[in-house]
Amino acid sequence: MSGTAEHEDTKDEMEDEDDKELRWLDEQEKAAWTGLISLVLLLPGKLESPLRQEHGLTLFEYLVLSHLSEAPRRELRMGELAFLASGSLSRLSNVVKRCEQRGWVARTPDPANGRYTLAGLTDAGFDIVRLAAPTHLRAVRRVVLDSLNTTDQKALARIAQRLHIVPDDFG
Repeated sequence: MSGTAEHEDTKDEMEDEDDKELRWLDEQEKAAWTGLISLVLLLPGKLESPLRQEHGLTLFEYLVLSHLSEAPRRELRMGELAFLASGSLSRLSNVVKRCEQRGWVARTPDPANGRYTLAGLTDAGFDIVRLAAPTHLRAVRRVVLDSLNTTDQKALARIAQRLHIVPDDFG
């Protein structure tokens, strides 16, 4: 199939979607959407505030360092780290550059495949994670987990898994 034919098929599918009657949210859907968007927009700030105040870290920086601290040999491919920290490669690259300047992370070519770059946690980076982890854990418990029973926690994990988008090139 030529590129033009593929483009026409996609265009036809989009037009079919536009022709369908718009389905407005019912009350249950609206409550679910409002709850989700509130979590997405407000929760990161509530988790980041104590990290910034006590350790000068953003939530994303902490997640990057934390995932590296848990990885074998404390290193991960940049693409995998971006996925685990829920960020884009360009955002991760900027954060890793700042962490390199602070002496917390070092980047090296992947010896198994030179097309990839590894981010590795230094001893100084591990020390900052170790200091910041209790602050983050207290915030996670206070803001999220302590308000949920076991059933709610399982439901939240199940919903997150269903809504999570895994990049095609992950792995």
